[in-house]
Amino acid sequence: MELEIIFGLVIFILVIIMYILIRSNVSLRNRVQEIASSKQSLATKYGKMSEQFMPFMKDYPYDPENFRFLGTPVDGVQFQDDKVVFVEFKTSNSKLSEKQKKIRDLIQNKKVDWDEVRLEA
Repeated sequence: MELEIIFGLVIFILVIIMYILIRSNVSLRNRVQEIASSKQSLATKYGKMSEQFMPFMKDYPYDPENFRFLGTPVDGVQFQDDKVVFVEFKTSNSKLSEKQKKIRDLIQNKKVDWDEVRLEA
């Protein structure tokens, strides 16, 4: 009888320990996900802030006064005397989004048009 009570208490304690371990593991996993998300958010903010200044960096190959910032889906447009250049700034290991790749492909395949729209007042 006493052995059954001790055995029951041991099982009960093990169940409580397992519950605590499982809960702490879930909390730890959630915290890791929060940190990863926060890191990605900071990287995105850094990229968006940096692209505002990139036309004024000494390595920028064009005249920054002829750059017009768009922000999305591409960072901006550079106007030259002999061409118009769509510019996308990237920092670190960032990559083009799928939408940016499609835009790049359209431009490279000369699928760019001019349209003049007149509105009557």
